[in-house]
Amino acid sequence: MTDSKTERKAGRRDRAERHKPPGKFAFLPWLFMLTGDVQDLIKGELPLPWLGGAGVVVFAGLYALAVFTGLDKRQRATRVPYVALAGLAVVTYALTLGYGGDWLLCFPLLSLAAGVVLRRGLTESGRRLAVVVVTFAGSAGWIAGIRGGPSETLTVAYGTLLSGFVTAAILSLFEAVTQLRATREELARSAVERERLRFSRDLHDLLGHTMSVIVVKAEAVRRLAPRDLDAAIGQAADIEAVGRQALTEIREAVTGYRESTLNTELDRARSLLEASGITADIRQSGPPLPPQSAALLGWVVREGVTNVVRHSGAGRCTVEVRGETDQVRLEITDNGSGVGSDTATAGSPGNGLKGLTERLAAAGGHLTAGPDGRKGFRLVAELPVDSESEEDHRS
Repeated sequence: MTDSKTERKAGRRDRAERHKPPGKFAFLPWLFMLTGDVQDLIKGELPLPWLGGAGVVVFAGLYALAVFTGLDKRQRATRVPYVALAGLAVVTYALTLGYGGDWLLCFPLLSLAAGVVLRRGLTESGRRLAVVVVTFAGSAGWIAGIRGGPSETLTVAYGTLLSGFVTAAILSLFEAVTQLRATREELARSAVERERLRFSRDLHDLLGHTMSVIVVKAEAVRRLAPRDLDAAIGQAADIEAVGRQALTEIREAVTGYRESTLNTELDRARSLLEASGITADIRQSGPPLPPQSAALLGWVVREGVTNVVRHSGAGRCTVEVRGETDQVRLEITDNGSGVGSDTATAGSPGNGLKGLTERLAAAGGHLTAGPDGRKGFRLVAELPVDSESEEDHRS
């Protein structure tokens, strides 16, 4: 297994290396195109060799500066690469007009540097690059016609045109691939974070409710055992059933398939409230709800009733669901102490209510929770109903 992991890591590194854009030194070997001109200068076959030598040195320096700064993310936003490119163009025109011949190969190098510096996308910078490269190619063809020969005109112009556009296209392609890889990695991280959030919410809702049911029924067993053994055995059987159901729900939550239904949660709420000694008043009216809306409200019922049992000290709890054609309203009220969550007072929802608020907001609804007058706690969830989904559900 270790070897396979090492191989996978090595494979990822190899793919990353292949997708890297050309480095700063990748374009320097193209300067060897001027080797013939340098040899002519050394042999003294050209006039003013010292001036030509100085021109070659300046050309090479400006070319390297333009390429290096054009490939550097920090330097690209400055004027340095543009100044270097402008200086390189001046030296290119001076050398080709003064010497002609093989010196015309400076134009493809100038166009290559322009492709490095001026690539910025496919809109403004693309048009600017096209204008500059076409201008260089036309100039190279014109100078070749007057200083070289008719046969060189098309060759030099085509080479100048091709080198600028191809360089810009290759670098832009590599940068696009790099951005896509970074975006894909960011999306993967976001997906992991969303899945962690989903799992933490589901686990909180599942375990919080289930443990409350088990505790309440265990207390009922302790109270009933001395005087009513059959009733105590019934409560113990309920504990076993709740535990088995919790295991199933946790497995489903881990795989992401669990959907709490509203009717099921209303039945469980009634059982939990009655086992806790709280009078339950469960009401439901309106047309059938779409599965997604019913599942979301099922989570609200589960969390709200669990908080009533845990924190309210109430003797009565009312759960009312009122559905309309375009909206459904769920209201949970109790006559307890006015505390509805496990983090403080009402109006400062705990993790469970906070998670429900985020879920409802994502579906276009909202949740409010707070004290109900002088005594008690009220939780209200309102959720829009998709009429198309409702019709599909009915059919």
